[in-house]
Amino acid sequence: MVKIIFCDMDGTLLTSENKLPEGFDEAMAELKRRNVIFAPASGRQYFSLLKSFEKYRDEFLFLAENGTLVMHKGKEIFSSPLGFEAARKVLAASESFENILRVYCGKKDAYLRREQDTPEFQAELNKYYTHNGVVDDFNELDDIPLKIAFFDPTGNSAKNIYSKLTQFYDELQVVLSSDYWVDVMSPGINKGEGVKNIQRVMNLKPEECAAFGDYLNDYEMMQAVGYGFAMANAHPDLKKIAKFMTESNDEAGVINGIRRLIVYGLI
Repeated sequence: MVKIIFCDMDGTLLTSENKLPEGFDEAMAELKRRNVIFAPASGRQYFSLLKSFEKYRDEFLFLAENGTLVMHKGKEIFSSPLGFEAARKVLAASESFENILRVYCGKKDAYLRREQDTPEFQAELNKYYTHNGVVDDFNELDDIPLKIAFFDPTGNSAKNIYSKLTQFYDELQVVLSSDYWVDVMSPGINKGEGVKNIQRVMNLKPEECAAFGDYLNDYEMMQAVGYGFAMANAHPDLKKIAKFMTESNDEAGVINGIRRLIVYGLI
């Protein structure tokens, strides 16, 4: 029986208008009645997830920053920081990236450089990092870095960011989070490793876990659970490994998938 459901946010749970799907609260009430934990699993900041699910802050388990930080009922369950030295190396190597937003994602806050503090970049930043600040120099920060995130406003992050970070492929975890975002994290960490750490801490088997996702940063998460659902709008490579398919994020695919799990007696 499924005891926990991991769910990506953007392109998966949220609609194209950045809203929760119809029927969400009813589905969460049913999961609670059945003692099933819902766990948002996102590249988003922990504080951003809390803001999105304020009424559920003491019920949900939060797998934030692409698996680098796991929180439950306000307590840290697991974290895998990038580290100051690695963060500085990545930031130094990216100094020449033009028109790319660079975000230092710490445990306490997310930061961008003052010269990039424009209304356009702030609007994008606030979607995923609601708790943020502006600094003159990243090197002055003493906030433990979880990851460095890069945003490409043209939607070509694979070419303009990912392909330019080849020197870190063997040393760190470089992940395409979407067509717009790339995350650089500590080696070996991803949503799948976050899920495995949760399974160890909570004594859960893969077959007691389900997951919903749409992009390549959900790839390892799909492999770590017994019931992996790819959205109809998912990346082709994710669809290849997912055991199940569900409707798109604009068709309440997550809610429909949860209902199927209930109907088939898996919850």
